[in-house]
Order: sequence, then C-alpha cells, then structure tokens
Amino acid sequence: MAVYPGTFDPMTLGHFDLIKRSAALYGRLVVAVAASSAKEGALFTLAERVEMIREDVAKAGLSNVEVKVLDTLLVDFCRREGASVVIRGVRVYSDFEYEFQMALTNRRMAPEIETLFMMPSEHLSYVTASTVREIARYGGDTAPFVTEAVQKRLLDRENGR
Repeated sequence: MAVYPGTFDPMTLGHFDLIKRSAALYGRLVVAVAASSAKEGALFTLAERVEMIREDVAKAGLSNVEVKVLDTLLVDFCRREGASVVIRGVRVYSDFEYEFQMALTNRRMAPEIETLFMMPSEHLSYVTASTVREIARYGGDTAPFVTEAVQKRLLDRENGR
C-alpha cells in the first residue's frame, strides 16, 4: 500500500492524475491531507479539502483510495497505516530538489519506507495549486486546472453561497 501526502489546497488535475495512476499501481492508496501548511493564503479549510477529494475519488470509482488527515510526521503516519511507499509528484527540477531532500530525511528516519517519484501527465505538468489559488483570487477561470468538486466550491464562493 502507498500514501500520497500533500496539502491539496486546492487539489489540481495534476494531483488527481497521480491519485488515479497510483491507485492503479497499489491495492490500497491513502491520500494524506496535511492538517497544517506552511503555505500562505490558504484557499480551503482542512475539512473542505478532505471532503472535495473524497467526492472526486468516489465519483471516479476509486474504491481502493482512502482520504485521511495527516497530522503527524509522514513516516509515523505511514507506519500507522502500514504503508511501505510514499508517492511524491515532481513536475520540474526544483520540485525534485526539494522532494529529494525530504525523501532522504524520511529514509533516515524510516529506512523501510520508500519514496516513489511520479511525474504528472505531460498536459498537466505546468499546473500548480499556487497558480490556481492566484487565478481564483482574481476571479479567473479555474475549470481547466481543477477537479469538479473543487470547481463547484470555487463557483459557490464566487456566487456568495
């Protein structure tokens, strides 16, 4: 089984691409939504992020995917869940540099847990959550970049619901 951790604020089509592809590789995948984030300008609460991912996972029929809150060290979460693999998405070299450091740190703390780097599909490789947050803040069209559940919530906010 594998764990795919992240803040998912918001979940992009790139994130969802990795969820679907990881679910095809592993009998059980846990999407671990970080309870806290060092990122500025959060768009959604933890509860909203978890709910949206669950909606999209259910709609896609990914019965082997669970969505849980990550509120501890990732290696401790993996041990608790019985995961031996951490999925990390890398789009560009700067992503790899950061993720490589984190993978080595995690390996030092938990050598039994491997990190698997995956690239999103080519047509989604430029999409970032921070770019989507910026587009949303200025009322731009986010539909080409996010899942249906995220787009619905963004439109609800825009319309004051």
